[in-house]
Amino acid sequence: MSSDLCPVYAPFFGTMGCTAAIVFTCFGAAYGTAKSGVGISAMGVLRPDLIVKNIVPVIMAGIIGIYGLVVSVLISDGLKQKQPLFTSFIQLGAGLSVGLSGLAAGFAIGIVGDAGVRGTAQQPRLFVGMILILIFAEVLGLYGLIVALLMNAKAGSDIGCE
Repeated sequence: MSSDLCPVYAPFFGTMGCTAAIVFTCFGAAYGTAKSGVGISAMGVLRPDLIVKNIVPVIMAGIIGIYGLVVSVLISDGLKQKQPLFTSFIQLGAGLSVGLSGLAAGFAIGIVGDAGVRGTAQQPRLFVGMILILIFAEVLGLYGLIVALLMNAKAGSDIGCE
C-alpha cells in the first residue's frame, strides 16, 4: 500500500544518499592519496630521509574516506522498506553533502600535498605552511560531515508509513 507521503520508490533516494556518501568521499580520498603519493615518490628520489615526515597528506586524504564511511553507516541504519519520502530526501542530501565536500577536500589535499612535499624537499621551512594549507583543505570535508550529521538527525521525523 503506497501513499503520497510514502511511495514505493522512497527508499531508493535514501540508498543513493548512502552510496553517494561513501563513493564520492572515496573518490576524493583516492585522488588525494594518489596525487600526494606521486609527489612523495618524486621527492623521495632526492631526499629519502623526508619520506616519513611528508606522509601527512596521504594520512589526511585517508581521513576523508572515513567521513564518508561514518555517514554511510548512519544513513544505512535508518533505511527501511517503507519510509517517508521526506526521510529519503534528507538521507540523499546528507550523503551528497559529505560526499561532494569530501571529493573537493580530497582534490585540494592532493594538489597541495603534491606541490607541498616537492617544495619541502627544496626548502624545509615550507613544511609548516604546507601543513596549515592541508588543515584548511581537510576542514572542507569536515564541514560536509557536520552538515550531513545534522541532516541525518532530522531524518527521524514523526511521519510514519503504515
